[in-house]
Amino acid sequence: MDVLAEVLRVSGARGALGVVLEAGGTWGLWLDSAPGAALHVISRGTAWLHVTGEKPRRVQAGDAVLVPPGTAHGIGGAAGVTMGSCDREEAARAFGDGRTLRLGSPPAQTEVIVLRYEQDPEVRTPVLTSLARPMHVTASQNAQLERTAELLAAELAQPQIGTTAAINSIVDLLLVQFVRAWLARHPQEQPGSWLGAMRDPVVRDALACVHAQPQHPWTTQTLAAATSVSRATLSRRFRSALGQTPGAYVTQWRIDLASVRLRDTDEPVESISDAVGYASPHAFSRAFRRARGTAPGTYRSRLRE
Repeated sequence: MDVLAEVLRVSGARGALGVVLEAGGTWGLWLDSAPGAALHVISRGTAWLHVTGEKPRRVQAGDAVLVPPGTAHGIGGAAGVTMGSCDREEAARAFGDGRTLRLGSPPAQTEVIVLRYEQDPEVRTPVLTSLARPMHVTASQNAQLERTAELLAAELAQPQIGTTAAINSIVDLLLVQFVRAWLARHPQEQPGSWLGAMRDPVVRDALACVHAQPQHPWTTQTLAAATSVSRATLSRRFRSALGQTPGAYVTQWRIDLASVRLRDTDEPVESISDAVGYASPHAFSRAFRRARGTAPGTYRSRLRE
């Protein structure tokens, strides 16, 4: 079971191309906090990432940095540069017609591709939203990431038939490659986050079981047996990695799956209840009320209104 792929699929953590920045001379751009995570890929030259409360971070061609959702940050040409505010109207025009956003003075020495990743608001499993600090992968740590960034830059530079579809696929591939590279190189970072939990083989195997068969009557005991550890060991490592019990995670994921199906399909509540592992519609309704504060039918009607 590819847990990462499954969670990204359900959570809707898909990317949207923001803007391509070309900059030269003295330049700096402060980006307001946004609900989605930001992935900055340096396709040419060097830039500095500025985050409140942290030292400026140098990023160069082939590097990528994933910034947690809601984090105000800036990109500049030097560590101590004064940041200008983002021209939202110009940025919106650049996003709308694919034009490049130019900063500073010519000639351009740095090119940055700014991408945004937003999670489906109906999914509460915190794939990207639990990140505590920026995640940085260098070009030397992952050649695949660098090649994919080059492919994206080339596609943007020469649009042709199918460019939109190609860009969408490349943007999503960048996120997967970034996460792979980060997990391989930074196994001790991001404790308490969903991505950080992937470094614990016991928790990772338990998550694979849950995501492969969410309808199975999982308990801490049966998950422990499936991962060949004791119940106490699984509970301890699960809490350490994710800050919750195995049972709480199973419930959370089932309610996430049900919420998406209630919104996106016309399946009867009874069918959804059975598909996500509840013995009866009554038990499902009770669990759903606790998690979402309303009955499944009311929830569906409210979203569709």
